[in-house]
Parts: sequence; structure tokens; C-alpha cells
Amino acid sequence: MNDETNDFASQGDYRSSEGSVSVGLTWLFVGLALGALTALLLAPKTGRQMRRSLRRKYEDARNAVENFSDQAGDWIDKGSEWAEKAKDRVAPLTKPFPR
Repeated sequence: MNDETNDFASQGDYRSSEGSVSVGLTWLFVGLALGALTALLLAPKTGRQMRRSLRRKYEDARNAVENFSDQAGDWIDKGSEWAEKAKDRVAPLTKPFPR
């Protein structure tokens, strides 16, 4: 049994696939955005209608990103507050006993 373990260990290190999943999701969203943009550009509209539509979509996307960044900032603030509370609660437990 020990030889089998050594054989497994000698074949290489185990690597998590978390990084490849996030890269895959990133490329998925990039592909979706490019597909949506291509569909907009190939739609049968006049130039003026297309520019107006693109401007509206851009402004909607920009607003959505701003809203998300505001929410993320709020989440970070709440997380910092929780971390401080936890730190304050744990601090008395970590002090050494007097001798």
C-alpha cells in the first residue's frame, strides 16, 4: 500500500481546477457579449436607430456595472465590520493567563 502511495506522489502534484473554471466562465461571458454585439450590428435597422439602440444598451450596461460596484462596496464594508466584531470577540480569548 505504501508503494502505491509513493507512486501516486511521484507522478506530480495535485492541482485544483478552480482557476480554469473562472477562466472558462470569463471566456463564456466574453463570448456572450460578442455574440450580442454581433446580433445588434447585423439586425435590420437604420444607422440612426442602431446608434440610438447601442447608446441605450451601453448606458444600461454602464448603470448596471455602477450599481454592482456600489453593492460590492457595501458588501466589503459589511464584511470589514463583521471582521472587526469577530476580532474584538476573539481578542480576549487570545490573551495569556497571568502566572
